[in-house]
Parts: sequence; C-alpha cells; structure tokens
Amino acid sequence: MHVQEWLEAVPAVSIYALVGLVIGLESLGIPLPGEIILVSSALLASQHGEIDPLILGTCATAGAVIGDSIGYAIGRKGGRPLLAWLGKKFPRHFSEGHVATAERSFEKWGMWAVFFGRFIALLRIFAGPLAGVLHMPYWKFFIANVLGGILWAGGTTAVIYYVGVVAESWLKRFSWLGLVAAALIGLTSMLVLKRKARKMEGAAKTEAEVAPEAVAAAE
Repeated sequence: MHVQEWLEAVPAVSIYALVGLVIGLESLGIPLPGEIILVSSALLASQHGEIDPLILGTCATAGAVIGDSIGYAIGRKGGRPLLAWLGKKFPRHFSEGHVATAERSFEKWGMWAVFFGRFIALLRIFAGPLAGVLHMPYWKFFIANVLGGILWAGGTTAVIYYVGVVAESWLKRFSWLGLVAAALIGLTSMLVLKRKARKMEGAAKTEAEVAPEAVAAAE
C-alpha cells in the first residue's frame, strides 16, 4: 500500500505520534524513512482538515530535537565502542568509511555539521551519537540541534503543506513527485557520502598496511 494511502486510514493523533516517533528514532541513530513519512504526512494534511499542519510540524520538530539529544547522550556515554557495535549491527550505515566521513565533517565544520546534517539522510542518523562520541560541548550541540530541527522539520512541513494547498487540482500526481523527490534527494546525498566514505576507507586501509612496514623498517 502507498504510504499516503496508509496514513489516510490513521487518526490524526496517531499520525502526530507516528511522525514524532519515526523522526525521533531516526535522529537517535536508527535508520528509518523519517523524511518520507514527514513529506507524506504534510501532503495528507493539505488534503484533510483533521490534520493540523502546525501540530504536525511541532511534533516533527520535537521528535528531531529530542531524538538527537538522546543520541548525543548515548554517544557520549558509549564512546567509540558504541560506533564499533553499531558498525556490526548496521554495517551499511555505520561502516568505518561512513564514520570517518561524518567525523571529518564534524572536525571541519563543528556545530554546523549538526545543523546542516539535518538535511542529509546519512548525517541525520549520525549527528547526535557522533557529536556525543566526539564530546562536542552540549550547548553548541543544543543550539545547532534546535535550529536545524526547526528549519528542517518545520520548514519541510510548511513548504509541502502550502504547495499542496495551492496545487490542489494536481495533488495526487504531486504526492508521487514529492515522495520521488524526497527519495532522490536522500539517495543522492547517500551516494555522495558513500563515495567519499570509500575513498577514506581505502586511505585508512593503505595507512594501516604501510604502518607495520614503516615500524619494521625503523627497527
């Protein structure tokens, strides 16, 4: 069943809770389609008056901020062993190359990596836990987390909702385009990050192979 058709059969309160929960879990570090759920719900709100877009955007924002904060706390307590464990459980998302790419982004951009990471599928999963692992000061993380959450969750809800209202005559076709666009954006960002991750992973392996030889030569 189409995501939006399934959402139409769910009560408004349940949709608010579902959106907040899925986005919260994704922000916490669990790979889930938060962006697709948010876009579908915003489109649904533009067609059905029972769903309040303001409440929807608030729940999405709350889920994003709270999920990231919990992820930060878990990452700060678990440290690098947590990343190693996640790499074993979710090798496609938490591979050494992906972790290295995300860590490099944090080292280069600091709190801005948390803010802009909200708009990139892979970094959206990494941001909270990795910020905790790297011991980013919480006040910096909190500011970037809140602003990024409001702009991404609230902004996405508002834009999709109002476009849906204005384009009501071709909304059914747009619902597909909206989902496809969200999927393409997420896929493109992940492919770019995967390419960078592979390069960094290859460089790390090369360094690991060269290091023992250098030590042996020195001896």
